[in-house]
Amino acid sequence: MESNASNSIKKGVALSLVVTSVVLVLMMIFGVIMLLNQGNLVKISAQLFYKVMTIHGSGMIGIAALGGSAIMWYYLSKYIHLNPRVFFANLFMSLTGVTMILIAIFGFNYSDGWTFLYPLPAASAKLYGATGALLFLFGMLALGIGYLVMYFYLAARLIKEYGGLGKSLGWDYIFRGKKGYGPPPTVVATTMVIIANSTGILAGAFVLVESIINIINPAITFDPMLAKHLTYAFGHIFANCTIYMAVIAVYEILSEYTGRPWKSNKVFLIAWNCSTLFTLMIYTHHLLMDFSVPKWMLIIGQIFSYANGLPVMVVTAYGALMIVFRSAVKWDFASSMIFLGMFGWVAGAVPAIIDATIVVNHVMHNTKWVPGHFHIYMGMGVVAMIFGFMYYFNKTEGTQKQTDFDNVAIFTYFVFFAGLAGSFLYAGKISTPRRWAEHLPEWTGSDQVGALCGIFIVIASIIFTTRFIIGLRNVGKSKGTKTFKSVS
Repeated sequence: MESNASNSIKKGVALSLVVTSVVLVLMMIFGVIMLLNQGNLVKISAQLFYKVMTIHGSGMIGIAALGGSAIMWYYLSKYIHLNPRVFFANLFMSLTGVTMILIAIFGFNYSDGWTFLYPLPAASAKLYGATGALLFLFGMLALGIGYLVMYFYLAARLIKEYGGLGKSLGWDYIFRGKKGYGPPPTVVATTMVIIANSTGILAGAFVLVESIINIINPAITFDPMLAKHLTYAFGHIFANCTIYMAVIAVYEILSEYTGRPWKSNKVFLIAWNCSTLFTLMIYTHHLLMDFSVPKWMLIIGQIFSYANGLPVMVVTAYGALMIVFRSAVKWDFASSMIFLGMFGWVAGAVPAIIDATIVVNHVMHNTKWVPGHFHIYMGMGVVAMIFGFMYYFNKTEGTQKQTDFDNVAIFTYFVFFAGLAGSFLYAGKISTPRRWAEHLPEWTGSDQVGALCGIFIVIASIIFTTRFIIGLRNVGKSKGTKTFKSVS
């Protein structure tokens, strides 16, 4: 029974990583197409551009979450009993949701962006028919339901194992003076993600259901400002939680490679508890340009956007440096990508904090400065960690061996991703708007640089993905010395 559970977990993680890596490459190609169009190097219709923009935004975040959940599930199964069928259920719901979204966009011309801001879906339904809008909304809902099922199951398992989510967040050590070290970092991070992302998904689900009802019966309307708050609460929390799932690989892999356990001391536990609270509060920095939002909410958005970048990020970055310092760590594909992913996470937070300043936000938020910070955070942070874990998983459970070709791919990926992010930030500096299909001649230079960098990023990612899939042999055949507990 223990072996079967172990093998099922490994096969589920392997399948999720294959889907994640292939879709990541596809989403990157869509991103390059948009840059080529904005740089006047190729020409596509405005309608097709906004379709591509919609799938690129929603698809990239969704698939990064799938990769992050694979990391979380793989390592959490070392500490508590997990039923692999729950993970497969989330994977099935994710694939179902993505299929519905793809059909909605390319089959029925839905192109309102990932934000599905009410009442835009109803406007799309009037233009192109209700089928596309409903398919998109139900597809997003299916994705959310899959993650909620997984999170609620994990919450139940953690409560049974540790006696409550407060205890798995280390409250005994923070508030009750319990001595020693708290739960493993993987458990702490998972608990934070469960609390934060469940809240965000429920907020998003409320708006999705609102929009579905409004399309079916236009006489039933809702408050657009409330809908916008809930939408951005969902989007911001969900995007942030992708990194909080992926960062588990940092704790586990660097600890294994250095032979130094990453312990949950009181500072570590306080940092994760602060981030749990702050992540739920700071979505309002997306609303700093909305004059009708109460001033106290905007102040909270600014102050805690500053504060949120410090607890977990600083503790994790500092911990990563200390655990590696004067250690015998071997720098292979996995450790290199994981460590560089820490750099991407920290570097991406800097322009984000700048944008969270109200006077800057009023000028910069609707420019390409924002996708600049986000591409650093996601591409050089979350996605780098996922690629690093893919190699580690393949090396441990499969047959992949590192070559000089991999080193060249890593170098190519990070150098050109830095170029892509730089082109976005420069475009923001010269006030190039984001989400526009056509750009003025003075803006196209940065688009062309970004497109060139994007092509090399895609090439490197194809190498990562191809090497990973080829190496996936013998996975789930009881290879290695990893210990996985039986299902409950």
